[in-house]
Amino acid sequence: MRRVDPVKAEVVARFLLATAEEMGATLMRTAFSPNIKERADCSTAIFDRAGQVIALAQRVPIHLGSMVGAVDEILKRYPESEIRPGDMFIANDPYNGGGTHLPDINVIAPVFMGRRIVAYVANIAHHADVGGMVPGSEAAVCQSIYQEGIRIPPVRILLRGKLNRDVSEVLLLNSRTPEERSGDLQAQFAANTVGTRGVLQLFRRYGVKETEANIAAYLDFTERRFRAAIGRLPRGTFEAEDFLDGNTEGSVARIGLRLTVGTGRLDFDFTGSDPQLLSARNIPYRALLATIYTVAKTLLDPEVPANAGYYRTLHVSAPPGSVVGPVPPAAIGCRSISASVLGDVIAQALSQAMPDKALAGCGPHHLYVLSGTDPRTGSYFVNYETLAGGYGARAGRDGVDGVRVHASGSSNLPVEALEHVYPFRIERYALREGSGGAGRYRGGAGVIRDYRVLADDIVVSLSSERQHVAAKGMAGGKDGATGAFVLNPGMPGERRLQSAAADVRLPRGSVLRIMTPAGGGYGPPEERDREAQERDLSEGRV
Repeated sequence: MRRVDPVKAEVVARFLLATAEEMGATLMRTAFSPNIKERADCSTAIFDRAGQVIALAQRVPIHLGSMVGAVDEILKRYPESEIRPGDMFIANDPYNGGGTHLPDINVIAPVFMGRRIVAYVANIAHHADVGGMVPGSEAAVCQSIYQEGIRIPPVRILLRGKLNRDVSEVLLLNSRTPEERSGDLQAQFAANTVGTRGVLQLFRRYGVKETEANIAAYLDFTERRFRAAIGRLPRGTFEAEDFLDGNTEGSVARIGLRLTVGTGRLDFDFTGSDPQLLSARNIPYRALLATIYTVAKTLLDPEVPANAGYYRTLHVSAPPGSVVGPVPPAAIGCRSISASVLGDVIAQALSQAMPDKALAGCGPHHLYVLSGTDPRTGSYFVNYETLAGGYGARAGRDGVDGVRVHASGSSNLPVEALEHVYPFRIERYALREGSGGAGRYRGGAGVIRDYRVLADDIVVSLSSERQHVAAKGMAGGKDGATGAFVLNPGMPGERRLQSAAADVRLPRGSVLRIMTPAGGGYGPPEERDREAQERDLSEGRV
């Protein structure tokens, strides 16, 4: 085996990570939609020629699931002999190698040294609308993937650097906001061009053989490091469960996990999870993988490099046709919110194996898609937003307020950007007082945000979890507050909306309130120290 200088391997790995980050910056700065430009709902990555992740920008972890295996799927359809410099491929369909839900569009490009492919660069961007039965192409009420938007298998979108208009025009015709989609796609092409340039610079500096040897060595190092982290856990089997909202309002669907800690490996067995749902809350296999990879890394070794080396230590079994292994035509649009509950199941099992780093249940984000005609411009818009929840308390610290949990990423849309682009006024934006679960360590608070409607034909679609099943406290800690959607709070006709709904009309002047769920507490509340109690009072938490 070729000897590798570990310092040089680290330099190579850091250069690739910096290139992935530069791709992300390019994508955000050149995108048209606020969802990508302002909320950073996008991710970038670099793969080796075999399709292994070698550098992943730290943005939206669940996007990893949209990119894992993407190169394999391209090569199934296009032999390397048919791929040319300047080609790029596009995909979004989770059942055909494209990702984890339809609004997330992958764009992947090969990197050539001469006639040889040496790597691939890829990015994923969440497009605000790709067609389907509801604006935003993501709603828990969808019952089939055919209702969720246009499905794109891995196909060529650029041929030798020139746009394949046949594919582009089919995609744009299916979107309610085609100009925005076109601009965001161009941003994705630009990001891959930047990535290709950076990767080529590295290979030209060190040569193909030496660069590939350094990459392989770094993946092996990552694997050894994570096996060592697993080796510090007690051997055994640990079981956990939690519940998604079910097929009807108030019903539930079980996610069950049997985690086995072996010699340098973790086995995740989801046998016993309930059958796939008739809603879009199902979690496709690659989203399942991304959540496992993220939560395991977070709890066992947060600093381990985010590459395919440590994936080798994690083994997953999910029964086909289950809520964590749906088969076509199951709807999967809201998999990110469901994956937050899945993350709690994984964390609950790992917490039994490592009680000193235990994590209580978390409050996932809420999703709402506001759409209509902006009276200032006469243009139709789709405003895709998610609002953060609260992190669960740890065995030795309070939970974090107002954050994405587990595999979720992206930020809340800033008020200034929202009011500038869309016909709404934000009249309240705050942490939810008293929402975090009480305990020796308090759960993170959720968020509350009020939208005043300033147009006549606005509708909203709503999707959520943890409005019926709270984030659980741990070791005697109390549960976090559940979330809610409320129309016209504190006014005549105040109405609580369902946890999942589509095309709810919002009259001009009405107020939509979003209240996200909070994290659970850890330890008995009576054991919280006096200084922390005084801080809770001064900060208005209780």
